[in-house]
Amino acid sequence: MNTNSAMATTTSSPGAVWTIASLALRHEMGDDAFGSWLAPASLHASSEGGLCLVTPTGVARDWIRRYAWRRIGELWAANDPAGRPLCLKTRLEFEAQNGRDSGSAPAEEFVEAQPMAPVEEPVAAQPGCRASTLQERYSFDTFVAGQSNEFAHAVARRVASWTDGHFNPVVFHGPYGFGKTHLLNALAWEAMKTAPNRKVVYMNSERFLSGFIQAVMERRMTAFKDELRSADLLLIDDVQFIGGKQSTQEELFHTLAALMEDGRRVVFSADRPASALTELDARLRSHLSAGLVCGIEPADRTLRLGILDRKVQVMGRQQGFSGSLRAEVAAFLADRFSDSVRELEGALNILIARVGGGIGALSLNEAQDVLRPHLRAGEKRVTVDEIQKATSEHFGLKQADLISPGRARSLARPRQAAMWLAKQLTTRSLPDIGRRFGGRDHTTVLHAVRRIEELRALDPQLARDLEILTRRLRD
Repeated sequence: MNTNSAMATTTSSPGAVWTIASLALRHEMGDDAFGSWLAPASLHASSEGGLCLVTPTGVARDWIRRYAWRRIGELWAANDPAGRPLCLKTRLEFEAQNGRDSGSAPAEEFVEAQPMAPVEEPVAAQPGCRASTLQERYSFDTFVAGQSNEFAHAVARRVASWTDGHFNPVVFHGPYGFGKTHLLNALAWEAMKTAPNRKVVYMNSERFLSGFIQAVMERRMTAFKDELRSADLLLIDDVQFIGGKQSTQEELFHTLAALMEDGRRVVFSADRPASALTELDARLRSHLSAGLVCGIEPADRTLRLGILDRKVQVMGRQQGFSGSLRAEVAAFLADRFSDSVRELEGALNILIARVGGGIGALSLNEAQDVLRPHLRAGEKRVTVDEIQKATSEHFGLKQADLISPGRARSLARPRQAAMWLAKQLTTRSLPDIGRRFGGRDHTTVLHAVRRIEELRALDPQLARDLEILTRRLRD
């Protein structure tokens, strides 16, 4: 496979670069936010030879500038080898700048940059369910459960089955990209499937806020309240964003109280435990804390590998190819993108966008070449000295012990772990790493790397130690 030619074809136009960036943004932001703010924007070439992302309104421009522009810049820089600058303007600003009103030819629009619209499935038996806001790809079938999320997964399954004796409300919490949105979507789909005659309402906090404001402006608050308070199951994603908006919090509090009093079910997600949502009103925070609070921990390496395997299978069925990642490519992705499942999926999306059905034949070197700009854009620079300090502190040793000639097992295993980390987290060559560990030969470093690779699959404690050290060094 000629990866370079595939890359050249894919990145030959600005529109193709924007397509790759859009795929990543949709996965990171979710279909609701992307569809509301970024999907209506279009990429244009200006009369001055530059490139500009053009929004239909000033409100959309301001939202993108505040919440997404920095990330767009990172993705654009990572995927545009030509290094072309990108600006952000409203349609009126852009047309004025490019002389549209004076009769000059319009600037070129890269129409191929528009990403695919989200798949929506109407649910006729559920007139109260906002099915268009649910993402079809987020189901229990595509959710990969592991040690870090198995309790939250079990709770979601129980709520979706409409089992009696449930806790109320249920609050799933975890940092950005840990699978909360996936879990809430899966819960909603399963609940509708299990009880088609019950009313399920799912929305993210942005939809709740905009719905509330629109209801106030149009004087139809009664209809807005009835829509929510008649739900048998209400799910709100990212509830922390409602904090600081007093009237909206007041409405949410009364909605929550009314539903709980009637025995209806309520499920929220947040980026922190309910007790830590200090921006929320104390009464609302108290109600959330009184329910079942389920934390979702960072995905461990085994779970990340499982997520990669499942996603390749799903995307293969969607795009008409079969196969799986080579073991070394999957390991590289799981180790390099350990902080967020969305970042992990975004990296895989970039690879599939570049090579398509050839993903199963992609070698480690080719995958690293494709992702190198993305890695450079977001990766913290880690030094061998920092690795030695962190490793020695973690194992209760002195840094000098790691470069000493001692061969006791209490020294040898931490030293091998530090060498493995140096190989994973730095660009140093094996001979250079060996020199920094007391002048050891490159074959000693290679043996250490291979030995740790073997042991971490067999020794759960060592795997946890490496995970902790990796996160500490990257933070």
